[in-house]
Amino acid sequence: MNVFTRQWSGLLSAVSTDMAIDLGTANTLVYVKGKGIVLNEPTIVAINKKTGQLVAVGNDAKVMLGRTPAHIEVVRPLVDGVISDFEVTEEMLAYLIGKVRSEMKTLVAPRVLIGVPSGITNVEMRAAHDAAKNAGARDVFLIEEPMAAAIGAKLPIGKSVGSMIVDIGGGTTDIAIISLNGLVVSKNLRIAGDHLNASIVSYIKDQFKVHVGEKTAEDAKIALTAITNTQTGGKDLVVRGRDVVTGLPREVVITDSDVRDAVAGHIDTIVENVRAALEVTPPEVLADIMQRGIHLSGGGALIPGLASLLEHALAVPVIVVPDPLRAVIRGAGIVVEDLDVYSEILLDHEASFQTHF
Repeated sequence: MNVFTRQWSGLLSAVSTDMAIDLGTANTLVYVKGKGIVLNEPTIVAINKKTGQLVAVGNDAKVMLGRTPAHIEVVRPLVDGVISDFEVTEEMLAYLIGKVRSEMKTLVAPRVLIGVPSGITNVEMRAAHDAAKNAGARDVFLIEEPMAAAIGAKLPIGKSVGSMIVDIGGGTTDIAIISLNGLVVSKNLRIAGDHLNASIVSYIKDQFKVHVGEKTAEDAKIALTAITNTQTGGKDLVVRGRDVVTGLPREVVITDSDVRDAVAGHIDTIVENVRAALEVTPPEVLADIMQRGIHLSGGGALIPGLASLLEHALAVPVIVVPDPLRAVIRGAGIVVEDLDVYSEILLDHEASFQTHF
């Protein structure tokens, strides 16, 4: 980059509003340089199928779930952490970027940093880049979510010491071991919060012959999930849905034991994949992790008993990072505050020693 280009870029940065976006399957968070986190809304969009226009985004769209007329469709444009509906994602990003720019009263298009799951394909990376670019970004940068979560958790990613983070989001679980600004070992697992919801829906349908909605399953997961028997307090919850035999409304009472049985298979898969990551970790890095522990972030880190279950199964200390729901956006925000300093960790500068298993 020549002197003129650097000066011009610096001038544009001074008058624009650079931002970081944690584009999650369940929630989208936006961080604005110098302002902090300014937006945290569900990654849900309501579309008018007759006109193709946006009806609502985020919280306004979520309340419409299951309550819309035939010509309005409520969609999740991301599935398993990656873009499944490019046009809807582009419209959503354009809405969010435009909302921030109007509130900040800036005329120059922003530089945007997007968090993406580790190990995504070039096609998926291109989709995220193009969606943000077409939505009005001046420049687009990509950062892997476990790297951003590690920065947000204040782990020493730039030092020659191994750090391990497990980021359990809505659509994906990212397992990563980091040293010297690179991913030594990484695994992107397409099992996370949304899949736990789906397993609860399926369990209630099989055991109680009642079909409940996604929101009801999520409420049950939040209220009742307990990974181990020792945490069972005999809690229960009344859920309402449609009887699969009669088609009429019916309510049933489910317990924390039911929810534990429903999610057990997915939890076991996460534990086994964390174990598999440790098994292929270089011995010196593994020694660091045994001493420093495994760090949990994302909404899944808040599941009662998950940290102690991992600690018991792996014989390694497990620490839930402060405010795990916002770890990725906090880290992305730190990066967007000084993109030049962190340029090495962006996807275009991926470390060559990364190992996928």
